[in-house]
Amino acid sequence: MTHLPSLGPRGVGWVLLQGILLVLVGAAGFHGLTVPEGPAWSGPLRVVTSAVALASMAAGIIQVGRGVRDLGANLTPLPSPRDGARLVETGIYGSVRHPIYGGLILLGLGWALLAAYPLAIALAACLVPFFWLKSSVEERWLQERFASYADYRRRTRRFIARIG
Repeated sequence: MTHLPSLGPRGVGWVLLQGILLVLVGAAGFHGLTVPEGPAWSGPLRVVTSAVALASMAAGIIQVGRGVRDLGANLTPLPSPRDGARLVETGIYGSVRHPIYGGLILLGLGWALLAAYPLAIALAACLVPFFWLKSSVEERWLQERFASYADYRRRTRRFIARIG
């Protein structure tokens, strides 16, 4: 396990950084959709990237929704688990440990591709290392709280659920 900083009680700083990064991705994508010169690319490439973007966003929405639903009362935006929380290993959590983070990555990358704006894509790409670090801090707390977490971690993916 890593010794990344917790950034405040229960990881509040990680949530603030997450919010800032998501707002930046959203704003850059919106800017990319509204610049007078239009998207950075067009033609067949634009059609393909738009289709990929919409599929990525749909998958992200589904994954975030299932993650929220399956966590139920255990849901918290903080990386530290709630007092009295239980380790959820059912539903989408049977195949992925951090489906909400993975879904946000898919949404952000999809949004940036849809905007076809290089700054939005660069910012969205930052979501991957950011959520890797935040989830590493969260996993440290989960490992301390739940004796079975190491086994759960070995048999599940970090961010993206298996298809099929």
